Amino acid sequence: MSEGPEGRAAPPGPESEGTTRSLPVLEKAEVPQRAQSELDQSASAARYGPVVTPEEDGDGGRLWSVRRIPAAVLALLLAAGAGLLFYDLAAVRAEESAMAWRKELAGELAVRTLDDPWVLAGAAVVVVLGIGLLVLAAAPGHRSALPMRSGNADVRAWLDSGAAALVLRDRAMEVSGVQSVRVRVYRSKVDVRAVSHFRELDEVRADLDTALGDGIKSLGLVDGPALSVTVSRPGKG
Repeated sequence: MSEGPEGRAAPPGPESEGTTRSLPVLEKAEVPQRAQSELDQSASAARYGPVVTPEEDGDGGRLWSVRRIPAAVLALLLAAGAGLLFYDLAAVRAEESAMAWRKELAGELAVRTLDDPWVLAGAAVVVVLGIGLLVLAAAPGHRSALPMRSGNADVRAWLDSGAAALVLRDRAMEVSGVQSVRVRVYRSKVDVRAVSHFRELDEVRADLDTALGDGIKSLGLVDGPALSVTVSRPGKG
């Protein structure tokens, strides 16, 4: 093929008959490694690392519970026991007979030894109750409260795990092919189990990965929980 005065290809003429023209070479577009791995993946369930990394504007600490109900129950029991003993002692001081239950308890404690099964059982119950009170006093509680990014060191915010699960469930139901979905949000993990009645399971799971990953980022959590997605057909586990 001959070229014109401006470097353009000249139209074929009589003198160009019988000559060979080279065809343009089309380069193959490179597929990102992450997208290629997703396309090659054939499993319907996958687990990934944290979606977002911890931020520096929040300490990620748990929300401490004030333990109102356990404290109220313990205070009522102690008050009732102390009032009953005070009434019995006041009755004895007034030259009246002590209550039958206190006489029987004093007689049993005077007869039974420390290795008696009933004494050991009572001591074990007291130890268990004491350990439970220590755990309640030392543990922060509010496991359903997820720490959020606040942007201010003086402001701390938490998100209820049930509300987070509802938001992610709405996002998952928007994915084409999802018939039903169950979302459970924990402090370090988001467990998603979806049922798809059409489309390929791998395609549905890939769309769920994208939608739920964006949803987790939009929650604004300090610690990005890991995402676990499982997609199955109706009637199958």
